[in-house]
Amino acid sequence: MEKKNNRKPSAQSHKAPQPGRYLMPGMPGNQKKSVKNPSNKKPAASAHQGKTTRQRAASKQKQQTAPRTTERAAEARTKEILRNDRRERPENMIAPAVHDSRKPGRRSAPVKIIPLGGLNEIGKNLYLYECCNDMFIVDCGLAFPDEDMFGVDLVIPDFTYIIKNKDKLRGVVLTHGHEDHIGSLAYLLKQVNVPVYGTRLTLGLVEGKLREHGILSQCKLNVVQPRQTVKMGCMAVEFIRVNHSIPDSCGFAIHTPAGIIIHTGDFKVDYTPIEGGIIDLARFGELGNRGVLALLSESTNAERPGYTMSERRVGATFRNFFSQAERKRIIVATFSSNIHRIQQIIDNAEMTGRKVAVSGRSMINVLTTAIELNYIRVPKGILVDIDKIGKIPPEELVIITTGSQGEPMSALSRMANNEHKQVTITPQDLIIISANPIPGNEKLVGRVVNELMKAGAKVIYEAMYDVHVSGHACQEELKMMISLTRPKFFIPIHGEFKHMFKHAELARQLHIPEENIFIAGNGTVIETDGTDMKITGQVTAGQVLVDGLGVGDVGSVVLRDRKHLAQDGLIIVVAAVEKSTGKIMSGPDIVSRGFVYVRESEALMDEARERAAAVMKKAVYPNMREWSGLKSDVKDALGGFIFSKTGRSPMILPIIMEV
Repeated sequence: MEKKNNRKPSAQSHKAPQPGRYLMPGMPGNQKKSVKNPSNKKPAASAHQGKTTRQRAASKQKQQTAPRTTERAAEARTKEILRNDRRERPENMIAPAVHDSRKPGRRSAPVKIIPLGGLNEIGKNLYLYECCNDMFIVDCGLAFPDEDMFGVDLVIPDFTYIIKNKDKLRGVVLTHGHEDHIGSLAYLLKQVNVPVYGTRLTLGLVEGKLREHGILSQCKLNVVQPRQTVKMGCMAVEFIRVNHSIPDSCGFAIHTPAGIIIHTGDFKVDYTPIEGGIIDLARFGELGNRGVLALLSESTNAERPGYTMSERRVGATFRNFFSQAERKRIIVATFSSNIHRIQQIIDNAEMTGRKVAVSGRSMINVLTTAIELNYIRVPKGILVDIDKIGKIPPEELVIITTGSQGEPMSALSRMANNEHKQVTITPQDLIIISANPIPGNEKLVGRVVNELMKAGAKVIYEAMYDVHVSGHACQEELKMMISLTRPKFFIPIHGEFKHMFKHAELARQLHIPEENIFIAGNGTVIETDGTDMKITGQVTAGQVLVDGLGVGDVGSVVLRDRKHLAQDGLIIVVAAVEKSTGKIMSGPDIVSRGFVYVRESEALMDEARERAAAVMKKAVYPNMREWSGLKSDVKDALGGFIFSKTGRSPMILPIIMEV
């Protein structure tokens, strides 16, 4: 009898994984041992041959639970990464990297990166990370409407893909508290109930928004400190301190089964920050030494060479202006969320013996939250109510206000137009606009500056005075981040296309291969298995317009009509028709709104009325019930006539009433 061989097959007897097949780390491959079948031997038995009924059922159940096993393995892989990262090591010992994304041939469960906002635009930041049956969101921001979005208040991302996959959603993590990163969170949490993670100030600002929407009590907010890690199913998010124009800003190291993905958020390198520590460059360097699979880095200032100046530079400028304005009232306009800037204004007011008043709803809300959480230190008795500034001599007062972007309804714009209830601009005012105009807002800012100067005020707004520094990294800082993390793949984010394209050029200069750089768009599905990265599809992504209390009820058709009305106005043609006979009982009358003033264009209106009446008399007949054809004929007749006389095409709205 031939002796049975009980030895395990050697590693060499296994075939290499087939291309495109994903193998989880630590899991055996699905390869079969290569067995020769000489002609004098029977074929190998099937997988179920010789098994009992119970054994076959167990084998079948094991096959059905394979996807769940894959998810558990992915989660175990992430735990292994985090565990090895925290173990204590002798100083002279160099620990091997848990995962080196630069080593080829190692595949894992695919990780998807899906931006739903923030690419090819400034604002509306929202990024999805998805692996196995888990998904989480990085940031949930809004954008402000363009000039051609008549009447629209806010623009938020399209949540269709998130709602469709809400069973996978494990939470939301926030990088910082600016509107373009937290502004649409309340709209999302009305549709999905998931925990939110962020730093203390970020969640303090979120609380105010959720309270306004009436959903604070049903939301789960979790405060996280830098260097802490939050588990998201088979993935984990590590918070890393960065510098920005608002305190408590963080970037993320996202630990996935495929490798480490760095998401910087908004950042700059400030070695002398007003509050808190400097950016945690050491941690980014540690992660780079271990092996970073991909870097998603903001691109806002990718066109600007050099380094971004420290916020303290603005404080020195304020000190000079405050000391020179001995007999003037000082008004400073800045972003309401720039808490560092507000702190320096308060500090300089205290040094020069001035009181501080605050104007603008968003400014008051942010300042209140920052004081409650001890992010702004206000000396006792220095703050005064804006309604009581009339009792304070102008040379002893500083007013901090919103409106640095020239927004029509902001406090500074109302001051400039002499519409503010408490503040009237006089030649005794020194006004400092401590912000650079966002692209597209230059005309608005210029209009406000002109009106302020007409009132006799001295206005400081030019960049040469150093009254503003950016909160975003310039080219040298962007290159520093790439050099520290040394990613295999690079994805520029947070910017218009020109910003991301320039950022990609910087990455190429630092020897990241062209094929490893991905300039994507909103809705693009970027997938990686730890070895390769590719674009695999597109999901629903766009913008939802918020107008008053309506969310999404204003679309392209409504915007088109609003634009038409704004450009050429409206003509309404009204006529009453007898129901039984089809005779015109009254009219047609013509009403003009935004087109011409009727009393000044009586001849034109009389002729238009005659044209409409001729069309209606020709078309109306007894028992007629379908008025759409008649309305179309009236539109065509009047539209051609009015364009030939005026060169304009107003919206024409016929109204037929049966009596």
